[in-house]
Amino acid sequence: MNPLGRRFDALTWPAAQQAMQRPGATVIWPFGACEQHGPQLPLSTDALFAERILDAVLRGLGPDDPVWRLPVQAIGFSPEHQAFPGTLTLTADLLLQLVDQVGGQLAAIGARRLLLFNAHGGQIGLLQVAARQLRARCPSMAVLPCFLWSGVPGLASLLPQQELESGLHAGQAETSLMLQLEPQLVGPERPVDGAHGSGSSISPPPGWSLEGAAPCAWLAEDLSNSGVIGDTRNASTSLGASLEQLLVDHWIAMVQALLASDWPPASSLRDQASC
Repeated sequence: MNPLGRRFDALTWPAAQQAMQRPGATVIWPFGACEQHGPQLPLSTDALFAERILDAVLRGLGPDDPVWRLPVQAIGFSPEHQAFPGTLTLTADLLLQLVDQVGGQLAAIGARRLLLFNAHGGQIGLLQVAARQLRARCPSMAVLPCFLWSGVPGLASLLPQQELESGLHAGQAETSLMLQLEPQLVGPERPVDGAHGSGSSISPPPGWSLEGAAPCAWLAEDLSNSGVIGDTRNASTSLGASLEQLLVDHWIAMVQALLASDWPPASSLRDQASC
């Protein structure tokens, strides 16, 4: 199906009402950011990835699958990048309210599931909080926060270990994916910065890390002069094509598994609850 046919905002109100009454009605909301991505990538990188990968996923679903997508949320929670001009950020409270208000309205018209399809690593935790709060308020609707790059099998076969561990932002993977999706938006620079390069990087205290079990709340300027945290020198269109296919295949399988499930579980208590 053409992705336009999956656009919730392209429906008429009777069609939207009918769509949300279908068993298992699922709405996917892509989330990005407007933030620096080094000197070689556009501010819209995360928003573009969320939208383009999601549209490819929707094309891979069955024409009768009850799935619709919202317009991309193109400005997110990006305070860690504010030292670099061009970054725009919402406050945490505002993003929490946004998810709660929009999600509550979807639940009120019958949506059974809301998937927050996020491509910006800096708002993973915040969207998890937003999802839990919304689910508690609207228990009849499942809320599933996910991150574009998380849980995708096969990434280790495409990217070097150092990039997997410390290529945190605008590195080889993101530069390659943009070369595949929108090469005209990629500049000629190929920075090496952060843990890889000679920027303003310092190491976390012993036992602590930038991400993982004991993370630091880092700011981009702690780690990088260019805005890149990673090594972009081996970025390529061919790698980007492989990454795109891996991401699309993974998220098609994840959405299909969700559609085939009975999640969220039925409950008389939930049925009595209002949003």
